[in-house]
Amino acid sequence: MTEPENEFSFLPAQASDAGATGPLPRAERLSLALADGRTLSALRYTPVTATTGPAITFLHGAGLNAHTWDTTILALGLPALAIDLPGHGDSTWRDDAAYVARVLAPDVAAGIRAWTAGPQVLVGHSLGGLTAAAVAASAPDLVRELVVVDITPGIDPNGGAAQLRAFFAGPTDWATRDEVVDRALAFGLGGGAREKVARGVFFNTRIRPDGRVEWKHHFARLAHDAVGPSDGPRAERTDAVTAVLGKTGWEDLAAVTAPITLVRAERGFLTDDDEQQFRTHLPTARIVRMDAGHNVQEDQPRALAALVRSI
Repeated sequence: MTEPENEFSFLPAQASDAGATGPLPRAERLSLALADGRTLSALRYTPVTATTGPAITFLHGAGLNAHTWDTTILALGLPALAIDLPGHGDSTWRDDAAYVARVLAPDVAAGIRAWTAGPQVLVGHSLGGLTAAAVAASAPDLVRELVVVDITPGIDPNGGAAQLRAFFAGPTDWATRDEVVDRALAFGLGGGAREKVARGVFFNTRIRPDGRVEWKHHFARLAHDAVGPSDGPRAERTDAVTAVLGKTGWEDLAAVTAPITLVRAERGFLTDDDEQQFRTHLPTARIVRMDAGHNVQEDQPRALAALVRSI
């Protein structure tokens, strides 16, 4: 694949996908130094006519990064913030490899406080959805409404989520990005169109000094180590997918005082039983179904943007 000039070079094509007309928003990479020396990274998008900062913050799923929201944000047309969760994108990996909602929530809260000026509509996909619930429960002043995309606590890790485990359990580096694109297409990931998959691979990988291509996110390394010998100091075989899906998320959701919406993808990870459990735990929450795979923000960015805009 041809290397773009920078991480925002795809915005014109993404704006076309989003049906967005007019000037592109100002896009910038943000960085926040955390107390323990790690860095939290994010993307901020500001339309040229905007007079206020972001009122909507987006959190991506495991193995993704803030750019997964680009097309949705362009379709939205409002000031928005998209955070790279710790261990993903340009945010620092965690030494303890603890990528679970309650551990990630304080970092996300710090980013929201630093980069926004008021309560947010907090939209979280998959791991980002569980993390968003933990943020809303622990820092209610930061969240006006909560939107959880295609995830509930305690779903079967051997269900739809097993596809991610199998995908990331493969090689952790390659000769070229095209090899990664081929693997994603073989697993049916990325929406099927090679150009779209290649764009996602660019955002989610980096080229090492030795010329090899590797994942940016720590999640792939953990999934790989869980199924084979590890040459690092961590000999544990922690299943990264199972760890993400812990049932403590029900306690977080129960503590949320903001209105909650669950977006269920018709071809996503959730089953009818999962949806019913959600209704039982949170009878006043709203459930919206969309014709999409698990990554709703990539399959149905306009519909998701319209939902968020209506809140």
